[in-house]
Amino acid sequence: MQEKISRYEDGLARMQAIFGPGVVSELSRLAETSPDVARRLVEFPFADIYARPVLDLKTREMLTVAALTVLGYPQGELNQHIRGALNVGCTREEILEIILQMAVYAGFPAALEAVKTAASVFAEQQ
Repeated sequence: MQEKISRYEDGLARMQAIFGPGVVSELSRLAETSPDVARRLVEFPFADIYARPVLDLKTREMLTVAALTVLGYPQGELNQHIRGALNVGCTREEILEIILQMAVYAGFPAALEAVKTAASVFAEQQ
């Protein structure tokens, strides 16, 4: 009989597929301060939402890059999701096009910060 995987394990596996194995150590550090926030960060978005069948991971990451660009302030999260987008098949050109599109709605200050964040991710991956 196959053992049922927990929401946490399912979400963590999906996070690792997107962000790579380093996400485990980042979650561990977060869990030291707030285990409840760390658990919910894994379970709700990555076990419940990202698991839904209508959108693939690439599309979800593209949408997340767009949303974080529009918000303007969460550059650390944008950094991680740009990495994730690249890991699930987005190209650099697609990411920059998303940011440019968001400049129409979020303004150039938000887009400029997103471009800086993208540039740092791209530079790390060379």
